[in-house]
Amino acid sequence: MKYRAVTTSVEGFVQQIACCYLRHGYWFHVQGKVPAGKSPGAIDEKLISKYGIAVSESTRARRKKSGRSNLQYIRHESNFVILATRGEHRFFDEETNLIRDVRRVPIRYAGYSITYKPGGRKKDGSNDDKWHAHVEIDRQEYLDLRARFSEQALRQSNDRIAKQLYEIPIAPYAPVRRQMLMILREVNRLRKLAGKQQLPVEVLPLRRRVVRPFSQDSIQSVGVEK
Repeated sequence: MKYRAVTTSVEGFVQQIACCYLRHGYWFHVQGKVPAGKSPGAIDEKLISKYGIAVSESTRARRKKSGRSNLQYIRHESNFVILATRGEHRFFDEETNLIRDVRRVPIRYAGYSITYKPGGRKKDGSNDDKWHAHVEIDRQEYLDLRARFSEQALRQSNDRIAKQLYEIPIAPYAPVRRQMLMILREVNRLRKLAGKQQLPVEVLPLRRRVVRPFSQDSIQSVGVEK
């Protein structure tokens, strides 16, 4: 067995963190960037070996049972994140000034903001007390998008602005869909005031596709501890 570390796309990077790691308690994170001139593969191997990340599922289970932390490492291009579960590990001593809790400080990357928090309202109006990964457009990125589409709402043809909305390069997780709908509502509000045709909700890409985060080439050469 080998350890998969390198994602082939931004979507895969975000999906692996949000849908796989956070739900299993990997809440403590350090974000980093491969220094210019350094080999990304060498950095991967160094960090994976240093913190004993490439271990089997049975080893992870034993660590968890004994109160020790487990770690994951993931990289896209020159950006990487180390994630850890609660427990004892040298990682917490050596990275103490850099470690953040994703329940309080998001992982921000490529226009995304990834956090972990309780759900909002259910369809019946009751509170959802379960914790979930929460992926949205990062606040500043969202404000920039909203401002750009508000500016173009009256300048572009229906087809042109519809195409631009559909091509927003952010995967439509539920919080992202809500943000996209708010942008569309603002565009339609402005167009209505000007007597222009409204845009239907179908112009938004509201269905997220599941991607393969890793390619065969992304398997690190660090062996798995038995």
